[in-house]
Amino acid sequence: MTAILPASDLSRNDLRQQLRQRRKALTPAEQHQASAAVLRQLMKFPSFLRSQHIAIYLAGDAELNPAVIASKLWKMNKQCYLPVLHPTRPREMWFVHFSENTPLKTNRYGIGEPDPFQNHKLPANLLDIALLPLVGFDRQGNRLGMGGGFYDTTFAFKLNQPVRKPHLIGLAHHCQEVDALGVEEWDVPLSAIATDKELITPAR
Repeated sequence: MTAILPASDLSRNDLRQQLRQRRKALTPAEQHQASAAVLRQLMKFPSFLRSQHIAIYLAGDAELNPAVIASKLWKMNKQCYLPVLHPTRPREMWFVHFSENTPLKTNRYGIGEPDPFQNHKLPANLLDIALLPLVGFDRQGNRLGMGGGFYDTTFAFKLNQPVRKPHLIGLAHHCQEVDALGVEEWDVPLSAIATDKELITPAR
């Protein structure tokens, strides 16, 4: 079993590097098994089954791949959305509807996006659930991302209204857990974390 990484003696950049190395060490078979296991954990989250508008992401850098989750959502007739960089507001994102057949364009970070002017856009506060990638997490619901601040900026309204939709669920391999993350005032906490081992719902 992979040990929980102690975070107190590491800078955020060093912590990111170690956690990224952990997930990159997983084999393709382990990655696939983890994605299927995370879907099973998500099915335990009551709001997941009730939700209609769900944001996911396209995995990169050995992130937990939600492709199998998207396939399940489409079979359940759920509406899926991908984050798209806002053209004029730094660090903000739109959420744009997409399906299996939606063409994608590559953004400046090399990530595929649906065309926001050819597909329906949904404001972040009208999503029911957003599934978020992460580099690290702790059991208090704190999330360590890649450092760009896009999700924290986009969901900043939840800092003052934490019970407001959407539910933010981080997807992770269990090896990405740390004991306790340092928290900045702009960090938006997660409603839950779904790993290949369990569904973690922090007390609020």
